Amino acid sequence: MENKKIGEIFDEIADIIEIEDSKRIFEIRAYRKAALTVSELQEDVADILRKKGIDGLMELPGVGKGLAEKIKEYVETGRMRKYEELKRKYPIDFTGLTKVRGLGSKKAFRLYNELGVRNMKDLKAVLKKKKIRGLEGFGEKSEEALGKGVESVEAASSRMLLGTALPEAESIIRKLLESRLVERAELAGSSRRMKETVGDLDILVISEKPEKAMDFATKIEEVESVMLKGQTKSTVWLKIGLSCDIRVVPRESFGAAMQYFIGNKDHNVKVRQIAIREGYKLNEYGLFDKKGKIVESENEGEIYKILGMGYPVPEMRENRGEIELAMQHKLPVPVSLKDIKGDLHVHSANSDGANTIEEMAEAAIALGYGYIGITDHSKSEYVANGMDETRFKKYVKEIDRVNDKLDGRIRIFKSAETDILRDGSLDFGKAALKDMDYVLASIHTSLNMDKDSMTKRMVKCIESGDVDIIGHPTDRIIHQRDPIPLDLDRVFQAAKDNDVVMEIDGYPERLDLNDENIMKAREYGLKFAIDTDSHRTQHLRLMRFGVGTARRGWLTKDDVINTSGVGKIAKMFRD
Repeated sequence: MENKKIGEIFDEIADIIEIEDSKRIFEIRAYRKAALTVSELQEDVADILRKKGIDGLMELPGVGKGLAEKIKEYVETGRMRKYEELKRKYPIDFTGLTKVRGLGSKKAFRLYNELGVRNMKDLKAVLKKKKIRGLEGFGEKSEEALGKGVESVEAASSRMLLGTALPEAESIIRKLLESRLVERAELAGSSRRMKETVGDLDILVISEKPEKAMDFATKIEEVESVMLKGQTKSTVWLKIGLSCDIRVVPRESFGAAMQYFIGNKDHNVKVRQIAIREGYKLNEYGLFDKKGKIVESENEGEIYKILGMGYPVPEMRENRGEIELAMQHKLPVPVSLKDIKGDLHVHSANSDGANTIEEMAEAAIALGYGYIGITDHSKSEYVANGMDETRFKKYVKEIDRVNDKLDGRIRIFKSAETDILRDGSLDFGKAALKDMDYVLASIHTSLNMDKDSMTKRMVKCIESGDVDIIGHPTDRIIHQRDPIPLDLDRVFQAAKDNDVVMEIDGYPERLDLNDENIMKAREYGLKFAIDTDSHRTQHLRLMRFGVGTARRGWLTKDDVINTSGVGKIAKMFRD
């Protein structure tokens, strides 16, 4: 699939246009939206072009005729003339450099213009020679921050976002099953545990034709190169930049292999110790009795049962107390995707989304939701086309109009992602807040505050009495931006005292709160909202990543407010 590469090219074109003329805002936004659309597509743009032609590409949100033609040109030739022309003028690796925290496209251009920095290698060289601190507007602290940013990018390069890796794994599994060379194929490893980033993929299969299955697995479209090929195990390097182990496992060992390859090391060590204590031997080949006879190996759930344990779902297998509770048969029943009744953090084209309010609502109806909350940005987020009070009034009326048109098929709650300002106040006044069904408040700006000041800012907002939900509470972006410094104990206590809900933002780059912070918040008895922070209709399906993170944090259905129906949710906000 070339989707990711095309998305990166569109983003770089937007970067260059912004450097040349930042007033071309609509053109910049068009490329940004198209980049997001294409890079997140599950279907290869080449397949869309082959099946439906350029008209099929133009059906994609934010892709007009001009951009569709550029996609077609790249698919057919491997080149995009406009991009190549711009790169001749600006030979800068914007995609790589802008991954460094604090280094946007304009600063990257300055470093190129003044120090000749074209890529990460050049950046590391000028940092080593301490040349950046001498530039106007940078200084020693900026240089040190960029150095730390480079270290973070390099540390993250060995791990991939779950949101990128999981769809690729599922595509491989689907093709293996469709080949009819395997009768069962299952994902294992950290991706099965829904860990936010993964270092590789593990797929286990049952096949009566292992050599043919390995031949097929090493030649599927997702594979860039073959690192190892054997009769029952192959390791391939995928085009997305990740290795994948595919193992053919005997039927009689499949359950034990799943148990072995899903749990983390510490979880598995403890389970094997329990097996020994109970008179068994457990390894990846089976659960054996004292005579060496296989007792159970096809079903991993039965392995836990025979050992006298409850079944810990894959997301819980991190040795954080789940084994002890499994032995007592007191494991919580984690929330599941089917429990979710609606999404309370959704954006539309009124700010920086790609779809209208009605389109977002129709997509939510297709998922079986009873409600969504439209939460477009407030005015401080000018980069995201945030709304002032005048636009907000029109926006509220538009939501009312769409609600009337949909005639009860779904309830659209009126809200906004209201910025928490530096002093802890909100970006909208009381009048606008009263027009909302609930208030979602988030921090987006002034991220360089110290821990005490940032904590006071958040606590003041929570204690204002105006807020119902705190959006992506630590404001992190995985591999791009560290969490803001917060004393979470103070924040969670304030939220508990003021009945404020903590969000689990399911967007794969955020997954915020993360699993560890969810477990801490859970100790305070807080309630949570699992949302997607959707900016287009396809994003609504990202709910599974938020649910996976909630399951890693041991949340049950009762811990999550949007497992409730529309009536209960409406009453909750009114009260």
